[in-house]
Amino acid sequence: MSTLTGSASLTIMVIDDSSTIRRSAEIFLGQAGYQVILAEDGFAALAKINDSHPDLIFCDILMPRLDGYQTCALIKKSAKFRSTPVVMLSSKDGLFDRARGAMVGSDEYLTKPFTKDSLLKTVRHYATAT
Repeated sequence: MSTLTGSASLTIMVIDDSSTIRRSAEIFLGQAGYQVILAEDGFAALAKINDSHPDLIFCDILMPRLDGYQTCALIKKSAKFRSTPVVMLSSKDGLFDRARGAMVGSDEYLTKPFTKDSLLKTVRHYATAT
């Protein structure tokens, strides 16, 4: 079950093969008081997800080995994490990409490069949604 209550206790996972994106997200989210778990690809994320129980997941689409669509689909197939919001990250802002993300169960779509404001606004949306 996802528990997006008290913002300071939120655990947020960021899955992206770009160290720059991971580091930016870690800084922005950390400064806002969130606990951040980083993963460089879908396999690493799936290995960490059971231990970290993230409240919100940001997932890049274009990654080696296991792309974001496959990663999101696997997360959403898990009864334990089905209700955990997954926000897809992509440098492409096309209708097809958004539709495909929705088909695998993503909750939202954030275009890269994101700003601190857009990232935190997305987090606040899910923190107050429950």
